[in-house]
Amino acid sequence: MFFGIFLCLDAFLYVFTLLPLRVFLAMFRFITLPCYGLRSHRGLTASDRRLLQPAQVCDILKGVILVICYFMMHYVDYSMMYHLIRGQSVIKLYIIYNMLEVADRLISSFGQDILDALYWTATEPKERKRAHIGVIPHFFMAVLYVFLHAILIMVQATTLNVAFNSHNKSLLTIMMSNNFVEIKGSVFKKFEKNNLFQMSNSDIKERFTNYVLLLIVCLRNMEQFSWNPDHLWVLFPDVCMVVASEIAVDIVKHAFITKFNDITADVYSEYRASLAFDLVSSRQKNAYTDYSDSVSRRMGFIPLPLAVLLIRVVTSSIKVQGVLAYVCVVLFYCGLISLKVLNSIVLLGKSCQYVKEAKMEEKLFNPVLTATPGKTAGKQQSTFKSTQGISTDENGSTSVTSQPVHQKDSTPSLLVTSNSDQFLTTPDGEEKDISQDSSELKHRSAKKDLLEIDRFTICGNRID
Repeated sequence: MFFGIFLCLDAFLYVFTLLPLRVFLAMFRFITLPCYGLRSHRGLTASDRRLLQPAQVCDILKGVILVICYFMMHYVDYSMMYHLIRGQSVIKLYIIYNMLEVADRLISSFGQDILDALYWTATEPKERKRAHIGVIPHFFMAVLYVFLHAILIMVQATTLNVAFNSHNKSLLTIMMSNNFVEIKGSVFKKFEKNNLFQMSNSDIKERFTNYVLLLIVCLRNMEQFSWNPDHLWVLFPDVCMVVASEIAVDIVKHAFITKFNDITADVYSEYRASLAFDLVSSRQKNAYTDYSDSVSRRMGFIPLPLAVLLIRVVTSSIKVQGVLAYVCVVLFYCGLISLKVLNSIVLLGKSCQYVKEAKMEEKLFNPVLTATPGKTAGKQQSTFKSTQGISTDENGSTSVTSQPVHQKDSTPSLLVTSNSDQFLTTPDGEEKDISQDSSELKHRSAKKDLLEIDRFTICGNRID
């Protein structure tokens, strides 16, 4: 949970810190590169002749979406929304909050697909000029999605704010009891390991989103009380109560799910290794996706709508006036950049450690293995399955993770290079055929280390 929360924090801080710098560099290249076009193209590589690289195109699209949605959020009146929600009855607000949670999960499920479609359409090779028209519909769909999702989170934060400011705290108690209803809905169901992995990622995303919502509630309340520090101590017990209830519910829920489904606690280290593998594989020089996008696909956490709402709340709650205030803003921004870089370095180091402990380094470096002509079709099929890291049960069902099997004489298998959309765990079976045919390949790959991770991708996708 802690590792996943820091992954979400890193992806969230990226929007505020490094994304503006990358957008500025991309715009600078876009403006200055035509001047270099007057020179001879002799000696320039294909990436140098290109106006913008794919990573820079994605950065500009993200920045433009953020700016457009930020100005669109100015037309949404937070005060009117607050009083409109406060005038409803407690039961209505309880139902509204439950509906908002369901809607948030549904919208998040296809939101990243919309953004991925936009990034691919904008960066795919263009053979015909008519293909450029497809970027415009995808762009408007992405803007509409981010705006609607930001409004949804805003209503959710407003409902939580009303619960905090209610006199008898009955609404806050009912909303907290809703977490315990979640135990009833999940504990007595049958869960496989892949389902538990998805639930764990959903819980990480939900907990991090709740932390940001609590931050928004505190900012709005402190603004109403003229930033009186005494009022912060009034809010502090309620904030601690909400956080404690979330943690307690998650502990009880996962404890009973693993007990009733006969799943050992070691499976969570495999889940952590899968998240660490996503991070490490996206740090390589030839990574095809930014790791913040891989976090979004894995956990369902999309930072853009949440970032738009937080920027809107902060700019409306805090007034910047005078030279000293702007100096404080610059210092705060530098502090955010330092925090983001430090968090990225620590996460990358811990991820390398978890990948080594799980013996998943070969998945990063070894190419796809081809079967020899003398192999039978059945052996080829079993080899392909084992290289994908999918273990097949006796009943024919595939499981995402597999329990570690201690074997003295078995050698580690060579695995294919996996992308961020595959679940990444260690297979169970022995791979004698593969180890025999590729001993030289293993000898060469043993010299490779996780230090081959490209240090330039600490700030996102590499720009040559």
